[in-house]
Amino acid sequence: MGASASTLPPGAWLGCMGGGQLGRMFVHAAQAMGYHVVVLDPDANGPAAQAANDVIAANYDDLKAVDALALRVSAVTTEFENVPAAALERLAQKIPTRPSAAAVRVAQDRRLEKTFFAKSGLPVGAFAAIESESDLRAVAASLFPGILKTATLGYDGKGQARVANLEEALAAFAKMKAVPCMLEALIAFDMEISVLVARGADGDVGVWPVQENEHANGILDLTIVPARIAANISARAQSLAKQLVTALDYVGVLCVEMFVAKSGELLLNEIAPRPHNSGHYTIEACVTSQFEQQARILAGAPLGDTSLIQPAVMVNVLGDVWFDAETPMQPAWNDVLAIPGAHLHLYGKAEPRRARKMGHVTCTAATLDEALANARLVKSVLCIAG
Repeated sequence: MGASASTLPPGAWLGCMGGGQLGRMFVHAAQAMGYHVVVLDPDANGPAAQAANDVIAANYDDLKAVDALALRVSAVTTEFENVPAAALERLAQKIPTRPSAAAVRVAQDRRLEKTFFAKSGLPVGAFAAIESESDLRAVAASLFPGILKTATLGYDGKGQARVANLEEALAAFAKMKAVPCMLEALIAFDMEISVLVARGADGDVGVWPVQENEHANGILDLTIVPARIAANISARAQSLAKQLVTALDYVGVLCVEMFVAKSGELLLNEIAPRPHNSGHYTIEACVTSQFEQQARILAGAPLGDTSLIQPAVMVNVLGDVWFDAETPMQPAWNDVLAIPGAHLHLYGKAEPRRARKMGHVTCTAATLDEALANARLVKSVLCIAG
């Protein structure tokens, strides 16, 4: 499919709400295609701001700053899901905003998210929305053991607690200051996977290979591609992702996290309305990266090929490596770069902190076994546990 008359040509200005590492990699991809990018973020020296052509340093709910961004760019995207939906609605009155405020709002609230899955006929585990102690006391016993999660703002294992019974759930709810929550029954699963999917404004949909994810302390540790699952399960996961992005009328890049239950059934966990940590491998391992695709969609260009070029394993690099390395504050980057097929990405964050995402290393190879072996070597060199 060729470019439409509404395609923004190289040289046009694009906007990004958010200044983290996802924004940084979007900026790099957009600039490689000839676009200029303005980032709106409170931190004038954040990861995306360092790379952008210009920065508006302001809070996301600063309407004067939002209006200033709309005047500077021809279209705008986001790099994290907690941009206020009201700001996106205001931007959409003036310029194309991808994804839409309506789609982002669903992903910002677990109650809306899980309800949307169920109403759209997508497979999801048992859950109950909790807005009061009485709601919690009324839930079915089958929801225990479960996980109590705050309805909004939780990520990387934050804002949630595993609860074995009602008594533990009541205590956790009180500790969370009785904010709206979601209680989800624990799912016995063999694997956590994710699927990146992209949808253009014209409805064209593209889906990347299924990603196998391993977590440590609630934070992504490794992403393995292709996922080590049966072909029929992989195809089913991609089909569900396409179904979801179409039902949501989503325009942009979106990640769908799922469980492969021990029964073999696929169950949706949550969505991220943006490129995703588990999709960073696409930069080196796919024909079109998730960030180039985001820029293509924002510019109204055709979707790129999502095919996998070679197997890959991505290692998350947290701030812990600055403290756990044999020589404090001196991670062994040269040793990492000496590993065949290792691609180092550091995000430009000034201060390493434990559990803070500071970068990633993607290992590509001719075989998945080789990529896995090299990824384990990366972890060993950087003293990453596991």
